[in-house]
Amino acid sequence: MANLQDILTAAAINLLTAFGFLVAFALLRLQPFNDRVYFPKWYLKGIRGSPTSSGTVVKKFVNLDAMTYIKFLNWMPAALRMPEPELIDHAGLDSAAYIRIYTLGLKIFFPITVVSLAVLVPLHYTNNELEKSKVEFSNIDKLSISNVPNASLKFIAHLILSYVFTFWTCFVLYHEYKTMATKRLRFLASQTRRPDQFSVLVRNVPPDPDESVSEHVEHFFCVNHPDHYLTHQVVYNANKLAKLVSKKKSMTNRLVYYQNKYERHPQKLRPTTKTGFLGLLGDKVDAINYYTTEIEKTSEEEKKERERVASDPQAIMPAAFVSFKSRWGAAVCAQTQQSSNATIWLTEWAPEPRDVYWRNLAIPYVELNVRKLLMGVAFFLLTFFFMIPIAFVQSLANIEKIEKALPFLKPVIEMNKVKSVIQGFLPGIALKIFLAVLPMIIMFMSKIEGYTSLSSLDRRSAAKYHLFILINVFLGSIVAGTAMEQLEKFTNLAQKEYLETIGRAMPLKGTFFITYTMVDGWSGIAAEIIRLVPLVLFHLKNAFLVKTAQDREEAMDPGSLNFATNEPRIQFYLLLGLVYSVVTPILLPFILIFFAFAYVVFRHQIINVYNQKYESGAAFWPYVHMRVIIGLIISQVLVIGLFNTLHVKYSAYILVPQPVLTFWFHRVCKGRFEPAFVTFPLQDAMVKDTVEKATEPTLNLMAYLKDAYVHPNFKGGELHKAEAIDEEESSPLVPTKRTSQMGSKHESEGSEGPFSKS
Repeated sequence: MANLQDILTAAAINLLTAFGFLVAFALLRLQPFNDRVYFPKWYLKGIRGSPTSSGTVVKKFVNLDAMTYIKFLNWMPAALRMPEPELIDHAGLDSAAYIRIYTLGLKIFFPITVVSLAVLVPLHYTNNELEKSKVEFSNIDKLSISNVPNASLKFIAHLILSYVFTFWTCFVLYHEYKTMATKRLRFLASQTRRPDQFSVLVRNVPPDPDESVSEHVEHFFCVNHPDHYLTHQVVYNANKLAKLVSKKKSMTNRLVYYQNKYERHPQKLRPTTKTGFLGLLGDKVDAINYYTTEIEKTSEEEKKERERVASDPQAIMPAAFVSFKSRWGAAVCAQTQQSSNATIWLTEWAPEPRDVYWRNLAIPYVELNVRKLLMGVAFFLLTFFFMIPIAFVQSLANIEKIEKALPFLKPVIEMNKVKSVIQGFLPGIALKIFLAVLPMIIMFMSKIEGYTSLSSLDRRSAAKYHLFILINVFLGSIVAGTAMEQLEKFTNLAQKEYLETIGRAMPLKGTFFITYTMVDGWSGIAAEIIRLVPLVLFHLKNAFLVKTAQDREEAMDPGSLNFATNEPRIQFYLLLGLVYSVVTPILLPFILIFFAFAYVVFRHQIINVYNQKYESGAAFWPYVHMRVIIGLIISQVLVIGLFNTLHVKYSAYILVPQPVLTFWFHRVCKGRFEPAFVTFPLQDAMVKDTVEKATEPTLNLMAYLKDAYVHPNFKGGELHKAEAIDEEESSPLVPTKRTSQMGSKHESEGSEGPFSKS
């Protein structure tokens, strides 16, 4: 169990590590040959020029200006200087909203930290209850609520502050939710024209014996949206074609590599490769000739697959992107039920084209529920079995357990410095390593579930990751860690003393979370800014693959905000702060440092580095709000249970209204603000349409939209949809190939009404 010396040792290690990362970053970013790694966003915008294109040979690689090294930390104030409206214009609302999550943490915890340290820490320290108890503790644990005697009148302060902290958290949440809802509506109203503003995604198109999917979609929307329907693009199962395109691109890159290698040293023998796995096995052949031949073969396969998809009805999925003549028409379609049968003609707002996850559009709608069920079971098993490594990590914090398991290490472990490192640093870094591979597994599971946009994949993965962290890292660390540390005590206790022992031991786990916060929240955030992996990859590509300016642009990987991982990480610290604000307030300064440091670092990355893959208009904010509410309710329930074990009279009656009021508050916010994140007001849509017609009366919307939702592998190919049928102003009849009156019996009768003919 970590004591004050262990915490100080861990703090020193992590502060030095973080400072080392920051110094390395400050020096690396100044060197001209690293400019594309640390400022790629400005290159993508066409604003920044390469400093390696001019000057002497030395100046192309090394910054010789001594003054820049003196001001090597000037990136911090520069990251804070850009105002939020300009940040939204520069990086988008998603990025600005992500930064506001850190602001949310600062707003919640700064006053809570000040009050807790001023009131509760002295209140805890001036007791000696832990010395009388039957739990193992260290000197820093005297700052927790476990050091207060049972049924003490001092608990009145905790009861009052519990309500104060809850009301303050809810006040900040309400203000932020209101602010983000306003910013979202303003952002959507001020956005330039985008295809998704005019388009909806239609799923589960019912089969028709007389019409193809494309004809059926056109017929249905011409009948049911006659004044607003413009065009549509059916969804093709192009997954096999996408693999061929990817394979061809990979081989082309290999060919370019060997061609560049040979052109640099033409006097040497032509490069060779092996035809087997990763070029390591098989027969040795001429690399340039081999890849040229393979590319030609793949091109032929690609051509045949294109033709097959174009002519095979089975390659057309019962889904389509439908575009309208106005935003108002798209809003009406996306936000209403299209058929009396609620399982067909399902419409939703189309993701923006770069947000579409094309691979999942080919999944039949009926199959989606089966996939979600299987992934739900898989996620349950993953969560359950991950308890084993979590329990192992907790055992690392107990020196005695290590010595019993590995007695030959006892002389080394008992050394003060080694002991401090093990208890203050090792548990946090071990847990960090265990969690490193988890996001990839969770994202893979979300893709199997069939979500059709990158933003929805991120939101779903974030939900899974948050639940996993909540169960395994938080509850698992508290329950498993407490049980392992107090195991010997439990064997000698009477049954009635178990709850009290657990109640007093749980607040002591705050020391473990202090070490985890320092490893993940301090060193981890500092490692984020140095971009070590992109730095190495860029220089490797630059050395072996880059020959032209275009090659260099492709080698530059700006990355993007990893919302699926980073948002649950923030939520974990919000949860820790809310849970331990009353019981172990010494944790709060460490969490506050995390929020402040991460705010500066990610602001810098968003301004200079990250290039977002999509823009959802902060559609994730309701989930941010909900997860903070979940953390708040968990903290309240745990405090109720803790006070019950500490025999605080009437505490349950006093505190039970807290979670009830918090849930009511969540329902109020959900009803008040959530519609702004899931629907688009018809009034706002009409305003934008009216303004656009007045300012651009000659706009050819058909030309703008017709290629927007064509699969990337088909753009410029033969699968472009022909323009929609001409409007028949003088006739209400809609042409159709249907000859059977039973062909659409199971769909809405809207397509067989007076506006159609057979």
